[in-house]
Amino acid sequence: MGFNLSPLAVRRQITLNDLRGRSLAVDANNMLYQFLALIRMTDGRPFTDEHGNVTSHLLGMLMRTTRLMGDYGVRPVFVFDGKPPELKMKTLQARRQFRERARREWEDAVSRQDYSTAWSKAVRMDSLTKAMQDDAKTMLDLLGIPRVQAPEEGEAQAAYIARKGDAWAANSRDYDSVLFGAPRLVRYVTISGQEFLHSTGGSRPLIPELIELEQFLDTWGITREQLVDLAVLVGTDFNKGLKGVGPKTGLKLIKKYQTLDGLPKEYRDQLPPEFQEIRRIFLQPTVTDDYAIQFSGLNDHGLRQFLIAERGFSEDRVELAIRRMRAFYLQEKSGLTGWFGKAE
Repeated sequence: MGFNLSPLAVRRQITLNDLRGRSLAVDANNMLYQFLALIRMTDGRPFTDEHGNVTSHLLGMLMRTTRLMGDYGVRPVFVFDGKPPELKMKTLQARRQFRERARREWEDAVSRQDYSTAWSKAVRMDSLTKAMQDDAKTMLDLLGIPRVQAPEEGEAQAAYIARKGDAWAANSRDYDSVLFGAPRLVRYVTISGQEFLHSTGGSRPLIPELIELEQFLDTWGITREQLVDLAVLVGTDFNKGLKGVGPKTGLKLIKKYQTLDGLPKEYRDQLPPEFQEIRRIFLQPTVTDDYAIQFSGLNDHGLRQFLIAERGFSEDRVELAIRRMRAFYLQEKSGLTGWFGKAE
């Protein structure tokens, strides 16, 4: 979920062609949650293999990633969450309770054969388990796609990789990468260009967009430190926002009083007692330099064994993914991506 930056976001719509040859530090958990929520059967259950292993997230990751790589030369590095900061535990507990309620509502809808309602509840009820993440990591290794294990927040590590210049941008649906200092954030890197809306049961078009941190800060005349203070006012994964303070009101307060410490007493009294620690998490996050971004090559035999023999994927889907990856590695070998844009 993260910080709601949307009303203030200074964004530019882009196309997938604008990402040709670019390297993206992908918030892996964020992507896997999307596919786990959306790729489901009619009654809302996720797809599984014959042994009950969930495969929805693998299917989504495989088909989108290989399409982006094979057709557009995108060079992803997937960053996985580590142990969450202690301050996030309350948020995670609240999410667990939300999922448990959604599961009860799903079971009730299924019992009534109300599959439309069941599906809308199902997209909110499952968590991304360690086994699911391990399967995703296995698949990435067989595809030869680099992955990084973050010590704490994956978005913090992705932002760090982009800040070091080892990726052109961070890639996530959430805005937190900006708070963590990513110079660029790319959102909605999708093929279908549609998003399911829980509230209506319909969908809306999604267009890739680019947010550049420096441009955002210059537009609003604030520093990154002030942006983090603004996030604390509005609410983050580590704290609830102040009552009645949304992004626009929060911006006015920060521009007028400069910092959380300068706020009038009526606002200071509502601040979380740990606001200094929240600042530290965003401005000095726990990250690692222990990673290597290298595309190691396709293990097509291993991929067939894992996805077809063990996880029950159709041969046609896997062969399509293999063809796309061969096209990507051919471009890498011949240097063709350099004609379309460096992955600086």
